[in-house]
Amino acid sequence: MKYIDLHCDTLMLVPDASGTQTLSSNTIASIDFTRMKKAGTMAQFFAIFLLQKEMFAESNREYVEDDIYIDNCIRALESEVNGNNDIISMAYNHDDIIRNHSEGKMSAILTIEDGRSVDDRLDKLKQYYNKGIRLISLTWNFENCFGYPNSDDSSIMSKGLKEFGKEAVEYMNEIGMIIDVSHLSDGGFYDVAKISKKPFIASHSNARSLSPHKRNLTDDMIRALANKGGVTGLNFAPSFLNEDIKLKDSTIALMVKHLNHIKNIGGEEVIALGTDFDGTSGNLEINNVENIPYLFEALKKNGWNDDLIEKFTHKNALRVIKDTMK
Repeated sequence: MKYIDLHCDTLMLVPDASGTQTLSSNTIASIDFTRMKKAGTMAQFFAIFLLQKEMFAESNREYVEDDIYIDNCIRALESEVNGNNDIISMAYNHDDIIRNHSEGKMSAILTIEDGRSVDDRLDKLKQYYNKGIRLISLTWNFENCFGYPNSDDSSIMSKGLKEFGKEAVEYMNEIGMIIDVSHLSDGGFYDVAKISKKPFIASHSNARSLSPHKRNLTDDMIRALANKGGVTGLNFAPSFLNEDIKLKDSTIALMVKHLNHIKNIGGEEVIALGTDFDGTSGNLEINNVENIPYLFEALKKNGWNDDLIEKFTHKNALRVIKDTMK
């Protein structure tokens, strides 16, 4: 079963400084090209997660400014893709993905997690687009030029997009860059839903009524996302799956429960996959890309037919990509 994964943080780990752990093959991440191929990957969205300053020190890296870090990540991915062009190619739109698939190749798609480096400049969005970025998660866990993050503080959670954020949503629609509301405040979510003329996504978020993490979507948000033609990508992180968000177990049974709920609330067109591989930890039943097919088998045992499973695995994501990317 081929699939599209809307979010992973693998570029945060590999390639490493030694050069021995690569995107082609590694033992430190949940994803590499070799295992992706075995698992049936159609397309993988690779997030460039903008590290906080302290994170550089914690991971024994030399601090660099955001745009240098972004360029380094872009070069690293493109270099490894070019070095494995028999099995994978870069993709910048729907047609690229379809062409790569017809040639027996997977697709790699670049994204940025945390739009802080846009720095109130629409021209920066265009610069990133020209460099191959096709999706931006508007915020991470802190306020930035777009707006405000998910938060346990209701006064922050209710805040919407800033004026620049509203302009940026319209501009991202125009140039063909996907808007990702995972990590955004609830107020920001509803502003995007109101302003965006194209589908938007929550690349790695689950159902808040089943797991009350503020990163998850309420039932009303799931409906609003579905009404816009968007999707939410199932996140494998334990804190987004469990009723008690402090629990550390991520199980296939919980994933199926969330998918059934999201489907029942928003319909079959709103479900997608956003693993958050290499951005999460805990006791993961699916701890690497090779095990993803176990989820599809569980869905079939739960009564899902092939068409419904394919909507979840890739058809819904492809539709959104076709409707948004240029």
